[in-house]
Amino acid sequence: MRDTLSLKFLDGGLIPVIVQDEKTGEVLMMAYANEEAVKLTEDTGFAHYYSRSRKKLWKKGEESGHFQKVARILVDCDEDCLIYEVEQTGAACHTGYRSCFFRTLDGIIIGEKIFDPEKVYGTTKH
Repeated sequence: MRDTLSLKFLDGGLIPVIVQDEKTGEVLMMAYANEEAVKLTEDTGFAHYYSRSRKKLWKKGEESGHFQKVARILVDCDEDCLIYEVEQTGAACHTGYRSCFFRTLDGIIIGEKIFDPEKVYGTTKH
């Protein structure tokens, strides 16, 4: 349990979370967490976030089965950003790619597609 650091949440009560593969260091995604999501992550060992669009907590993988088991949580020097080092099951991105960072700025696909989002979610999420 955390008691030595005091995390600084942004206006709206959120903190950015960068997610990395614990073994390779590959950046898988970026999301936001509120205080409850951070606590659930600490308590369960599985990544929880706060969805700004759906305005609710969510456990990564609850729909897709592509869970993130959190090995370690790092805090930056200003205590206003986190890194979750995870063991990723399947893909991190809801579009089906292993990482949300699957393309270059000019649109070239460089990532690996793991699943078809229509088959998992019933429709393509954006």
